[in-house]
Amino acid sequence: MDSSVILPIEAEAFVKSLETFSLKEVGSERWFRQHEHIEKLNMQAILSASVMHDEFVEELLVSYGKIPVLVHEMILVEVWKHKVFPVLCQLQDFNPKSTFHLYMVIHHEATIINLLETIMYNKDSCEAAGDSVLDLVDYCHRKLTLLASRATREGQHSLTGKAGVSSIEELQMQSAALEFEISLKAVSVLRFITDHTESISVINRMLCTHNMPCVLVQLIDCCPWSRCQQGEAEKYINGRWQRIPVEDRLKMTKLDGQIWISLYNLLLKEDCQRKYDFNNFNKNQLLKLRGYLTEVLMDQLPNLVELQRYLAHLALTDPAPPRKELILEQIPEMWNHIVRENNGKWKAIAKYQVKETFSPSERDLRLQAQRLDRVYNLDVLESLLPEKPKCGSCGKEAVKRCSQCQGEWYCHRECQVKHWPKHKRACQLMAGAAEKIQRDLHISS
Repeated sequence: MDSSVILPIEAEAFVKSLETFSLKEVGSERWFRQHEHIEKLNMQAILSASVMHDEFVEELLVSYGKIPVLVHEMILVEVWKHKVFPVLCQLQDFNPKSTFHLYMVIHHEATIINLLETIMYNKDSCEAAGDSVLDLVDYCHRKLTLLASRATREGQHSLTGKAGVSSIEELQMQSAALEFEISLKAVSVLRFITDHTESISVINRMLCTHNMPCVLVQLIDCCPWSRCQQGEAEKYINGRWQRIPVEDRLKMTKLDGQIWISLYNLLLKEDCQRKYDFNNFNKNQLLKLRGYLTEVLMDQLPNLVELQRYLAHLALTDPAPPRKELILEQIPEMWNHIVRENNGKWKAIAKYQVKETFSPSERDLRLQAQRLDRVYNLDVLESLLPEKPKCGSCGKEAVKRCSQCQGEWYCHRECQVKHWPKHKRACQLMAGAAEKIQRDLHISS
């Protein structure tokens, strides 16, 4: 398999050109060109990591000092989604022919957090992020508290079976569903920060400002990536909900592991223990973990034995409060700077973007569709799948795709025919959605 989406020389040009934008420029032609570059860098980084080839995208981002730029651009779109997008949706004269351009802006945040999740596994990337790690910690805290504050069913917004939904309302639902994906990626990014950071400011931010250990306990408690549907246990794995057989229900998922490793890092590192305030509330929250530390869990992640011993000791002691020290502490700036710079201008920015950015001509839509078609090459996307597709009927490795919706796989025609009564409704909806996008973009067959 060819392990290249882009060549190293192309990647270098893309990385060197990365720049920060103002909120007003989000969605502009120049911004969209950078979005395409980041999308390609993201796909190449995932592909390099999956086949363990030369991870040149990460090396380039580190050597050119562009990781803070990625963090800024991710937070910029986050602010746009919170402050500008709701205003834009309420403008009475805004009825776009296509919402695809808007969706790509919303999706930009997911692309960058995905790229950061891929590269920040390595310590060099975390160090190269510099002061922006503080902004990244704040970002992860916002996403994790959002994840912990809503019930699992509320975290998923179904787009199927809803009649009479306008294109803007559909876009709002897509944005809410994508937020769930982004929050799960933030879990991994936080884990990598806890792995690598030695900065007193970052440790202080995680423990004292945001009380991350208690946020993580809450996530273990509510486990938003697990649910029960019609009596069947399901877990969110590799970007979709999957039924879990009875014999695998105690098996740890990647997300479970990320949470436990983050807790291990935050509670057992010496610097962290000196900084954290083990008051009654925090102590009682942490002791809840003892009920989850079963032998089955610790067999899968042996390091948790040490955490179990630590919690047993904590139950019998009352650690002294941390010493009050005079610390010159760095503070994150990106979110506050963007909000302060644009405060009171949200409506003006929304109106400007409706006129200049999100009302493209038919020719612009056609050109945009052609460019995106080159970025999202189907063969490349399939090579990025974390596992071989499984038959929607029997679960075996699949070789054929449903020709109508392109969204379900089968091993043989017999399985496709057998599964059709269950798949029919979803197939029609998915095929209809694809046709709508084609009409929106005015692509002639």
